[in-house]
Amino acid sequence: MSRILVVCTGNVCRSPLGEGFLRAALADASDGTAPEVRSAGTAGWEGSGATELTIEAALERGVDIAAHRARLLTPDAVEDADLIVCMAEEHRRAVARIDPIALDRTFTIWELVRLLEDARPTGDLAERVAAAARARDGRSAFDPDVRDPLGDGLDGFREIAAELEDLSRRLARALSELPA
Repeated sequence: MSRILVVCTGNVCRSPLGEGFLRAALADASDGTAPEVRSAGTAGWEGSGATELTIEAALERGVDIAAHRARLLTPDAVEDADLIVCMAEEHRRAVARIDPIALDRTFTIWELVRLLEDARPTGDLAERVAAAARARDGRSAFDPDVRDPLGDGLDGFREIAAELEDLSRRLARALSELPA
């Protein structure tokens, strides 16, 4: 089974949202063989739950992440992932420090969605990830990061939840064997 790893800083806001929305979107877009989706943080608050506002924003959009527990990004997690989806460029750089070879399968979420929507590759997950890596043009620094809502009120978390739900649906469609 393929594995996707979603990465942010603390693994209590953005990556739990991304994990939850991507898991749901992949389940909707697949033929029953959706990749496994996990998340981790570059400075993961090991064992902490997602923040209350993160959970609330996800629930408002139909995804329950209340059982989430934060994990630290480790070399094993990087090695086990077929695709690493980062919330920001700083997270992509953190993956590169752990394993430079993993950069061929590590993207910011905005970068990956752009590359896959532009290239429209076919094949399995590995073939699509490889096509995105080949299509990478060095512009990832110009793709936006997903803003960290930590410290915001509920409206800030709602904004990030909406952004990640949209990106996750687009990403799932681009990774799916099913037609859009």
